[in-house]
Amino acid sequence: MSDAKDTLLRQLALLRLIPREPQRRATTTLLEKLREQGFSVSQRTLQRDLANLSLPFALQCEVQSSGNRWSYMRDAPLDLAAMDTPTALALYLAENHLKPLLPQIVLDQLAPQFNRARNHLDGLQRNELAHWARRVRAIPNGKALHPAEINPNVWGEVSTALLERRQLKVTYLSRSKSEHKVLTLHPAGLVSRHSVSYLIGTVNGYSDLRQFALHRIDMAETLDTPAHEAEALDIDRYIQGGGFNNPGPAEETELVADVSPQIAWLLSETPLSAEQNLEPLPNNDWQRLRARVPMDQETLWWIFGLNDHIRVHAPLVWVEEIRGKVERMREIYAAG
Repeated sequence: MSDAKDTLLRQLALLRLIPREPQRRATTTLLEKLREQGFSVSQRTLQRDLANLSLPFALQCEVQSSGNRWSYMRDAPLDLAAMDTPTALALYLAENHLKPLLPQIVLDQLAPQFNRARNHLDGLQRNELAHWARRVRAIPNGKALHPAEINPNVWGEVSTALLERRQLKVTYLSRSKSEHKVLTLHPAGLVSRHSVSYLIGTVNGYSDLRQFALHRIDMAETLDTPAHEAEALDIDRYIQGGGFNNPGPAEETELVADVSPQIAWLLSETPLSAEQNLEPLPNNDWQRLRARVPMDQETLWWIFGLNDHIRVHAPLVWVEEIRGKVERMREIYAAG
């Protein structure tokens, strides 16, 4: 190996060993670590390397009686320090969660960090944190559908238009009419809900907010024209106001129902709402549930999912809807 290449590799390894402040590493420790990696280096050579690298890489030295200690400045523009295991673990677990939420330009910038995190964990055998990702999973309550597939180019254009507040030209598959339409959109927000991500925005010439499923966008092009936004979208208010459930804010109602012992046990540990009460029924192992819940489709779907483990008494509109669904299912299965 040439002297120039050896110097380059040694200095790169040295930069990876230096932490960002407030952490610091002593010169003697740096020397020991370099020798462990197979570099034949003297203390004088190491001191010369540190002096030469300090200015371009924003290194700082804390002089102590026991020896100098080195770190990157807190706002150093470049950090080649080796990734620590807790950081690698956090990035590894966060990657899949962040993909449907972050703009493509940010994901592109984070991709090397995600790769470093995976490589770091794969390279460790005896560190228990490295095995955490293999032992820990977060699973949804109920059947989880696979995420709808989104064209990577579409995601890149949508996130860019939203980030830069520019108009977006799309070819969109209308679910109601089963046909493709060419639309010019004014992006206002993005919501990831279950297995589908939605762009919230207006169509050119209209002012009402609409939802566009990203997997139904076949083509997208970010335009140079600024997007029009009559009023900044308050995404939380939009969701709470029924943006994904009803035309308006969901009213609250009192749910009164008899639930099986299994469901009663579940709700005693994980309540349906802050205002909930469970009372044993006489001569029965079921319990009477009373809870203040939003009168929305989400709650009704939860009730449907309990099947014969629940009998609803109120509100009456839900009772009638459940009866109607049971009757329709009976007709479907009776038809063979």
